[in-house]
Amino acid sequence: METEPLATSRWFDPLTRWAAFIGFFALLVAAAVSVTDALMRGLLSDPLYGWADMSELVYAIVIVACFPAGLLQGHNITIRFLGSALGRRVTDWLEVFGAALTLVFFLFVAWQFVVLTTELRADNDTTMTVEYLTWPWWAVSTMIVSVCVPIQAVVCYGQLVRALTGAGPGGFVAPDVEDPLKDFDLADTV
Repeated sequence: METEPLATSRWFDPLTRWAAFIGFFALLVAAAVSVTDALMRGLLSDPLYGWADMSELVYAIVIVACFPAGLLQGHNITIRFLGSALGRRVTDWLEVFGAALTLVFFLFVAWQFVVLTTELRADNDTTMTVEYLTWPWWAVSTMIVSVCVPIQAVVCYGQLVRALTGAGPGGFVAPDVEDPLKDFDLADTV
């Protein structure tokens, strides 16, 4: 079924898709360089100098680049057997609970990334062989993970709206279902 983003996620959607695309493309390039490095190491006994150092830094970024799009599009692992046995309304509230736990998790992860990046910068940490500074690379990863927090807040809000109104999913909604956030005000439910 084709889906259309809810109004609150429309602004994030193109940005997260581009970040994921760039991250995936960089992953393909990194994989190609790793294969080249392995072939040169095996056939010529001459690996790509510094790639082992660089790959550690590159992979940190390309992996987290897909997190925002995955969260916004709901591509995280979900176990729905309990909710399906208990009915639609219970399922909606379990989705809110799951979205809230995911939000708390990403708050914690973002905080730990900030702590790590701060420590790497304070220690002037470098890679072992080529001695690249590591903190600028981790700062990029930290920014990407930090963007996951407001994105997951949007998803959590959408799940809450669905639980309260019974209309549409949190991150995306089918085109034949009206956007429940268009005229929704949380104060009306309290």
